[in-house]
Amino acid sequence: MNPNTNMKNNRPGIGLKIFLPAVLIALLILVVINSITVVPEGYIGVKYNLGKIRDSSLQPGAHFSIPFIQNIEKVDIREHVYETHQPAYTKDTQTVESIYVKVNYVYATGQIDSLIRTVGVGNVESTLIVPNLNSILKNTIGKYKAEELIQNRSIAQELVEDELRGALETYGVTITAVNLADIDFEDSFEQTIRDKVAAEQEALRVRNETAAKEEEGKQKVIAAQADADSKKLKADADAYAISVIQAELSKSPEYIELQKIEKWNGVFPTVMGENINPFIALDAAGEE
Repeated sequence: MNPNTNMKNNRPGIGLKIFLPAVLIALLILVVINSITVVPEGYIGVKYNLGKIRDSSLQPGAHFSIPFIQNIEKVDIREHVYETHQPAYTKDTQTVESIYVKVNYVYATGQIDSLIRTVGVGNVESTLIVPNLNSILKNTIGKYKAEELIQNRSIAQELVEDELRGALETYGVTITAVNLADIDFEDSFEQTIRDKVAAEQEALRVRNETAAKEEEGKQKVIAAQADADSKKLKADADAYAISVIQAELSKSPEYIELQKIEKWNGVFPTVMGENINPFIALDAAGEE
């Protein structure tokens, strides 16, 4: 028998012995890699054992699961935002063509397993938020007249938020905020509101001008009264002075001469023509 023939027949066996362990090692490495799940920050891990929830509180990090028996799903527990535009009608049958609503919500980590079993994380918006929000929003808007809704939007927003939170909290969904970002009425109603606001502003301007004129009139009356009181006081003082003078004259006729002397400035009058200075005449008469 040729020895070379035996060697050729043995080579496939040697190659198979080397190949199979390599494949097994590669498969083992692949299985190990696939059995490790990394849960990132902002997520929580839910481990299933043959389709049943075994643990719904896996924290961020690496977690091991048994291949083909267990698997781990990641649930985003960060805040979610649902946005929608909804029509509605006010108490006075005004049409709200669109209300832009934003709903912020998170999953209650302690109720993740219950949420998955009853609703499913992927169905929260379609199954819970949408129908409840539509009903609550229409009921709340229907409590207000159109103008009242404009004036009390923040109150209506709080009512919607409180009711929606109460409706969803039992399912493990926590409403963190509801924002009625924009309320769009029909164009005709909005024009009516603008006209009314303009009329109210004009009425306010007229009232302010009237109040200013009334105040100005009051000030004039006060000034006139003060002037009249001042004149009366002066008149009373003059009358009193006259009465005193008259009393003194009645007591002494020489009082008027005393008044003349007190008011004389000490300058003698100039002699004109035949007029004679009375004081000079007095002196001449005295010399005789």
